Amino acid sequence: MSPFWRPFGGIIRLELKKTFFSRRGWWAYLLALAPAGLCLMHTVVDMRTRARFGSHIIPQDVRMFAALFQTYFLHLGIFFGCVGIFSNLFRGELLEKTLHYYFLTPIRRELLVLGKYCCGSMVALVSFVLSAVVSFFLIGYHQGAAWSDFVLHGPGLFQMVSYAGITALAILGYGAVFLAAGLFVRNPMIPAAVVWVWENLNPFLPSFLKKVSIIFYLKSLNPVELPSPSGPRGNLFSVLVTDTDPTPAWIAVTGLLLVTLLILTYTAVSARRTEINYGE
Repeated sequence: MSPFWRPFGGIIRLELKKTFFSRRGWWAYLLALAPAGLCLMHTVVDMRTRARFGSHIIPQDVRMFAALFQTYFLHLGIFFGCVGIFSNLFRGELLEKTLHYYFLTPIRRELLVLGKYCCGSMVALVSFVLSAVVSFFLIGYHQGAAWSDFVLHGPGLFQMVSYAGITALAILGYGAVFLAAGLFVRNPMIPAAVVWVWENLNPFLPSFLKKVSIIFYLKSLNPVELPSPSGPRGNLFSVLVTDTDPTPAWIAVTGLLLVTLLILTYTAVSARRTEINYGE
């Protein structure tokens, strides 16, 4: 085994054990399970009440999942799940006063950053990508054979794969941000709150500022476009929202990956000069 892969594999094995069973990150799993539970409840309720109240059609389920994905997955679940998983990769070691054990070993710090990032990505991808796929399958399960045909032979499979891909890109982007925050900032929740406010203000920002965010590019990749809200409140928000053409898929994907790579590179290079101070 090469000098690179041996320590890298050791970091991955050790970090996976600590991250999957971390007491500080258990709530991230609840965030991942929540939408699957909601979609299961939706299916169960519909199957029990369809004889009395009738059922709805597949396009309604598709729009419901699109709304769930954009409002919950992108704005809440994945974001705060990445906060819980990635910010603790270094900050948890500092709180437990164990980071110096890594720094005393003959492992390049760039390799340590990469190993922790890969480990956090594995945990988050398993949790949230699986949640997105299962939730999409469950939300229309009550449609029976029609839903299976929609998924296997219609546009459903493309939509499901698109949601899984968007989830993966969100994890990679936000994960790099919060890994850096956990290493450089004493309280990672402060930059997390700032980033969350900025991402949620995105619809109301001028076009050139919208593009300085992760959520803008993620929404450009959504396979189902949601209709504009109606009613007095919807009209008010529609006035405040600024129209910006979505970014082409290849630019959005390439841009997100490049930003992720730049943040990781900066974190890895800066980690060389990082000093431990457990007294802070």
